[in-house]
Amino acid sequence: MAAGTTPEQVERLVERSLDGGVISRQEAYRLICCSREQLDDLCRTASLLRNRGKGTRVSFSPKVFLPLTQLCRDFCGYCTFREAPGPGRRLYMTPEEVLEVAHAGERLGCTEALFTLGERPEHRYPEARAWLSKRGYSTTIEYLHDMCDLVLRETTLLPHANPGTMTRREIATLREVSASMGLMLESTSERLCGPGGPHEFAPSKRPRLRLKTINLAGELKVPFTTGLLIGIGETPEERVDALFAIRDLHRRHGHIQEVIIQNFRAKPGTAMGLCAEPTVEDLLRTAAVARIILGPEANIQVPPNLSANHYPVFLTAGMNDWGGISPVTIDYVNPEAPWPQIGELRRRTEKLGFALCPRLPVYPEYIRDKPEYLPPRVVERLKLVADREGYVRGGIGRYVPNGA
Repeated sequence: MAAGTTPEQVERLVERSLDGGVISRQEAYRLICCSREQLDDLCRTASLLRNRGKGTRVSFSPKVFLPLTQLCRDFCGYCTFREAPGPGRRLYMTPEEVLEVAHAGERLGCTEALFTLGERPEHRYPEARAWLSKRGYSTTIEYLHDMCDLVLRETTLLPHANPGTMTRREIATLREVSASMGLMLESTSERLCGPGGPHEFAPSKRPRLRLKTINLAGELKVPFTTGLLIGIGETPEERVDALFAIRDLHRRHGHIQEVIIQNFRAKPGTAMGLCAEPTVEDLLRTAAVARIILGPEANIQVPPNLSANHYPVFLTAGMNDWGGISPVTIDYVNPEAPWPQIGELRRRTEKLGFALCPRLPVYPEYIRDKPEYLPPRVVERLKLVADREGYVRGGIGRYVPNGA
């Protein structure tokens, strides 16, 4: 428990949250450091707030994962996604490979094409510059734009782009061919970028650069996904600071469609391969405090594949989304952690009294209530795949028929 925090103070903060009171940063510090005995009350408060804003419907996005390139200029202490050029290694997915995976997902009812890629590899690797130049591109983001355009033209999928930090012009260009975009804030702690920190050799992980990208996306009215990566050396108080930064950006622009509370996984062969992973209690506290800070209407995700043995418990902490689940592709960022089968996800979600519902890469409230956030080509595609509420047409029966 934070210094000077008593169980009675925590109880008062919990009660005030339920009454609609605003929690200050200092008070949020107390909540995230509450004792194990107070954790149940904290989670119960978060769940009640979630129910007020989102009901008992829990969503997921049926997707294909397209790792357009795993080259990256950054070296993060926990990452196994990035690769360097080498004999026999593919530098970028080709258009043909992109379409092959997208069509496979299309056949299985997927609606999201998640493009995840390394940050500006052309800044570090001449091989990346040469590959792009040979095909008429000067940057990876230019190539990403054309692959999103290809998916929109040739499939029924909607692109969601995660290319790292971006300029205003890059965001504006990608906006025309994407349903939504994303960039994990991870943390606002500058400490983590210092000597020995996980982001020491990752220039794009400077918090000010990531906050700038998220802010620009808001100015350009892009439905945007962001979140925290917990357990990489930040303090509980620094998690609160990051959540307040996200809340403030959303209050300014109304564009944060989803906040992910993602747990660090120690991977052999990385600088942090022997570091302790966050506990279930760490995730519960952070997810619950995220709900209290961000409010009843926020969409909060905890990835189920990163807590395979425990993930249903996070429904008790106020989250309302399981994120992308693919029947086709692995999680290339966490290849050791398979996604649950959709039928299993449904059973375990319903067991706790919730209804599992497939969504699109842009959340229903933007489809229903914020048309100014959606470019014309995306609007046309949504007419084919969205129901009246803004969810995937056909519902869960498309993926687990006959009540399976």
